[in-house]
Amino acid sequence: MAMAVQMAKETVGQTNPNPSVAAIVVKDNQVVGVGVHVKAGEPHAEVHALRMAGRKAQEAEIYVTLEPCSHFGQTPPCAQAIIDARVKRVIIASHDPNPKVSGRGIQMMEQAGIEVKSEVLKREADQLNRAFFHFIKTKQPYVRLKSAMSLDGKIATSTGESQWITGEVARMDGHTYRHRSTAILVGINTVLMDNPKLTTRIEGEGKNPIRIVLDTHLRTPLSSRLIQNSEAPTWIFTGKGVYDDELEDFLRFPHVEIIRLESKRVEVEAVLNFLGERKLTSLLIEGGGTMADAFVRAGKVDETITYIAPKLIGGKQALTPVAGDGISSLKDVGAFQFISTEQLGEDIKIVSVKKEE
Repeated sequence: MAMAVQMAKETVGQTNPNPSVAAIVVKDNQVVGVGVHVKAGEPHAEVHALRMAGRKAQEAEIYVTLEPCSHFGQTPPCAQAIIDARVKRVIIASHDPNPKVSGRGIQMMEQAGIEVKSEVLKREADQLNRAFFHFIKTKQPYVRLKSAMSLDGKIATSTGESQWITGEVARMDGHTYRHRSTAILVGINTVLMDNPKLTTRIEGEGKNPIRIVLDTHLRTPLSSRLIQNSEAPTWIFTGKGVYDDELEDFLRFPHVEIIRLESKRVEVEAVLNFLGERKLTSLLIEGGGTMADAFVRAGKVDETITYIAPKLIGGKQALTPVAGDGISSLKDVGAFQFISTEQLGEDIKIVSVKKEE
């Protein structure tokens, strides 16, 4: 199962809106088939593993990181494929929270006489699909807030200089989160000040997320890299006060979509609901302190990734990761728990997740 979890980990970020899953078929203590789910719409991990195993799947065991599906979607049910292959034992890590699947796959296989054991390395497998599980339960994307700061919590000097606080190792690690995320979000101030490209700079198969800008009054310049660069889609959320003629210049860029909301201002809840409807399962926030503050006050940050450099910047006017007025009462502050701490070059990386209520 540890091998299967590691295999599934390599596909995180590329199976949206599906979960990352791996399967391994074992017979007589020998691995005879392996498979991962590569992309939505393509065969699931169990199917790949069973095809590789062929006739050796009969009376074999199959290790799967997520409960096999029991319904017809874009592909046939994997539970039935396991039954048809005459597998004798199924070992599962995570249960699927999807109401179309939850428990039904196990029930199908047990009724067919297959022995099923579940919750093997459950914690490790659950971590792989935290975003997928959150999306299934809430119908909104899982939100990660990424920031890089000094020891005293500054993301820039009082003059706005921020490149670079952390070292190259930490910055490259940050790009892995772009690769794993369905979308990346910034505010209009970040676009105007930094003119970011928001693509993934990973050698090989780095995947670019959908680039999202919250821009109530549609101030995004046509000359910005998000508009001129077509390596990834760019979605711009505006308020209802934007007129049709203001949109015309953007129509000549096929990768750009303007989403005009029904409110005067772009609200966090409305954006997350829209992204959920589009089946975006994970969202990475890289915008400045104002954008971070909006999501923190809305209670919509599910995970934080914080890189801390061994530097002291100081200054009352120096920028911090979460700006704005913040939350006024401690009883309203969301509780997080640390899940990992590691050193990357000279910097420290801390990951935390929201505590479940």
